[in-house]
Amino acid sequence: MIERAPRKTVAHRTERSRWRRWIIGTLAITVLAALFYHSLIVLRIVRFKHANPATTALIEQRADESRALGQTPKREQTWVPYERISPSLVRAVLAGEDSRFFDHAGFDWEEIQKALEKDWEEKQFQRGASTISQQLAKNLFLSTSKNPLRKVHEALITAEMERILGKRRILELYLNVIEWGDGIYGAEAAARHYFGVGASSLSFEQAAFLSAIIPNPRGAYNPSTHKKRIDRRSALIQRLMRHVVIPRDLD
Repeated sequence: MIERAPRKTVAHRTERSRWRRWIIGTLAITVLAALFYHSLIVLRIVRFKHANPATTALIEQRADESRALGQTPKREQTWVPYERISPSLVRAVLAGEDSRFFDHAGFDWEEIQKALEKDWEEKQFQRGASTISQQLAKNLFLSTSKNPLRKVHEALITAEMERILGKRRILELYLNVIEWGDGIYGAEAAARHYFGVGASSLSFEQAAFLSAIIPNPRGAYNPSTHKKRIDRRSALIQRLMRHVVIPRDLD
């Protein structure tokens, strides 16, 4: 005599199978959506090899923050080609933000290890180890959130930019879009705002000053409220600048 499975067991198996199919389907849709979204970003990276971005994720985020406070968004930005940016500023930014820029493929693993060790000791996710390429990926396409998933996406974009754009173009984009104060974006706007000169005319000391405020120009490194801190960082950057070597095809 053949024993039949209890109705509850059959129903349970059917329900479990339905849930499994739903989970697999949802995951498949999520992965496909993520791949589609990333492919759109890759297409934009390809376009940025020769065209300049009209705006960035960071600029739009700052604009939204201003509007949320009932303020009119500020934006000072004038695009300049790499050759019209002072070599002193290039050296200062490399010294302050990414001294091994020309030696890595987008990720400074030595700095990342130091950051992870420091975070482990302090039991918090605080210390940054972002290269210039990673910072550019975040500024162009992502938010300022430190969400781990955002960091993973940042890494994927960084790898694509290094492969598609090359070091000179990454530097050119970075120096034209990064934030240098409230509504101040790029080297030309920063040079004119703080010193009344063009980016090509920045002196050794002026370049070090601008590099010193990059980490947080609207907060911890705001020149109007943290002058002593910036002076100390600027002095350090000036010492480091003397050891920065720029390849001849970029200098």
